[in-house]
Amino acid sequence: MAAASSMLTAASLSFSALPASRLRAAASFAAAPRRAAATPVVVRAAAASSKATAPAEAAPKKKRVTGITQPKPVSPALQAIVGLPEIPRTEALKRLWAYIKQHNLQDPADKKVVVCDEKLKNLFAGRERVGFLEIAKLLNPHFVK
Repeated sequence: MAAASSMLTAASLSFSALPASRLRAAASFAAAPRRAAATPVVVRAAAASSKATAPAEAAPKKKRVTGITQPKPVSPALQAIVGLPEIPRTEALKRLWAYIKQHNLQDPADKKVVVCDEKLKNLFAGRERVGFLEIAKLLNPHFVK
């Protein structure tokens, strides 16, 4: 009886849904000598490193400045606030808001409204108060085309 129990194989004791032929194939795969996997990895790494150096040697292309990021000449009224004769529209808005906050020109009751001083009145066609959504529209005439 002891000899009979030692004759049992993995296929006969298996409760899995795999057929015995697949179990034998898996067992023979596990018993097969393994090849060294380091050689292909080294080849791939060497190939990848040679490809990685090629784009790094090429000079990076500069994007052409267009649209609202392109510097344009500005009127003297806007130049008095931003301090530059040519400036992109985005930078002009940043500097205008910096001027407004530095001089505390926002209405304390409604922060969305700017109370204009003399420089801003020249810029915004004599208006006393300007909403923050109107500022970009009112700056359009001050960018010379």
